[in-house]
Amino acid sequence: MAWGKMNPVYDDALGIRKDVFIEEQGIDPRDELDGADEDKMHYVGYVDDKPVTTARIDMLAGNRVKIQRVATVADERQHGYAGELIKQIISDAKKSDVSRIELDAQLTALNFYQQLGFEPVSEPFEEAGIQHRTVQYQVK
Repeated sequence: MAWGKMNPVYDDALGIRKDVFIEEQGIDPRDELDGADEDKMHYVGYVDDKPVTTARIDMLAGNRVKIQRVATVADERQHGYAGELIKQIISDAKKSDVSRIELDAQLTALNFYQQLGFEPVSEPFEEAGIQHRTVQYQVK
């Protein structure tokens, strides 16, 4: 994990996000590259030094964090890498003063987040042309 954009972790995260969100899902690059990466924490999971999964963390008021931009490269899915990354984020949150983790989950990934202990707290909504629901995880 690393803060901001001036590090190799961010470069690896951005590569995964471009592959998954822009190329695969067809999200407009202006939406994906929202200019907010500088003040975020970037997590990347590696297998044999290859970046395979990523997530971005936004620190919110009230001891909350929001997980954003969770993605795994297509040929590395179904191995549990994103789940391990989310578990690491939860573990890190438990070691800090974070009380709640929030995430806007694509509906196709809702079950994945529920299996990790997240609970839906919103009705479906559209973001970047994709249906989502906000989910949350109570840390403390």
